[in-house]
Amino acid sequence: MTDLHQTAPGTRRALLRMLAVTAGVWGLSGPITSRNAWAQSGATGKLPTLLRIGYQKSAVNLVILKQQGQLERRWPQTKVSWIEFPAGPQLLEALAVGSLEFGLTGDSPPVFAQAAGKDLVYAGAEPSKPLSSAILVLKDSPIRTLAELKGRRVALQKGSSAHYLLLRAAEQAGLQWSDIQPVYLSPADARAAFERKSVDAWAIWDPFYAATELALQPRVLSSGQGLSGNNSFYLASRSFATQHPQVIAQLFEELTRADRFAQEQRPAAIKLIADFSGLDAGVVSLFLQRRPRSPVAWLKAETVADQQRVADAFARLALIPKPVKVADIVWRPAARHATAQTSS
Repeated sequence: MTDLHQTAPGTRRALLRMLAVTAGVWGLSGPITSRNAWAQSGATGKLPTLLRIGYQKSAVNLVILKQQGQLERRWPQTKVSWIEFPAGPQLLEALAVGSLEFGLTGDSPPVFAQAAGKDLVYAGAEPSKPLSSAILVLKDSPIRTLAELKGRRVALQKGSSAHYLLLRAAEQAGLQWSDIQPVYLSPADARAAFERKSVDAWAIWDPFYAATELALQPRVLSSGQGLSGNNSFYLASRSFATQHPQVIAQLFEELTRADRFAQEQRPAAIKLIADFSGLDAGVVSLFLQRRPRSPVAWLKAETVADQQRVADAFARLALIPKPVKVADIVWRPAARHATAQTSS
């Protein structure tokens, strides 16, 4: 790697700015040198030749990055491949078998993946979005309260954030999980079953929630407010996180920039997302209204604790094969490189 002291002044300043950004993202408190910032744990300091990113229609920051081509311009020597998934469980399965390096899911999929022994890590998170998921019934349904879900068929994607939302809703209503009849369907199949009344309710997230809300005017039995933080997590393969921490740092920088675009240039963001997804602009506008500012950073202690509550809830009901300790797969680059800090 190039020695900063032997580099031309302009180039040296650019390199120092890049390192400063990386240090800020990972919470490093002191100066670092270009030689030891990533080498301690096998990091190459080089850009990968291929970066495969998994995303869903709800992944606003990733969708904006994809549509704007920002990563391709920033890393022209890296082939960036974008792969869409209907939900988080399918995305993490691809990540676990080596078909992806990086992706975004809700809170429950990583719990199921960890319990199944999948080798992946939590790399970062967005703030919680409790209003972006809900339990719906049709407007002519006799069901008026969560307690009335007893004995009812409820559609949901198994292992998704909607799974945890429904679990918490049952608890709040004083029901046992066995009181509900879960019907495990992908979002598209669940929407069809919901419309033809093959199920009595549906636990779902945006933008599927927003699209259904505008098309069918269902009643909302409950949003995630007070039940589920509906956190969003960026996951990476362990090998990718270990070898390319600087790439993840730069990804978070770009994702946060994309979030600013979504917040500050809303009409342009709506058009861009609608053009990509095929969703009506009204649907996109509605689900963006429910989405708070979502800068990306590595996991804070309170986020890990919140995610542990998700894992413990599934373990209590034996919905995962074994209890898990979330912190075991939280990537902590700051701690890993803390001993490598030296004055430049």
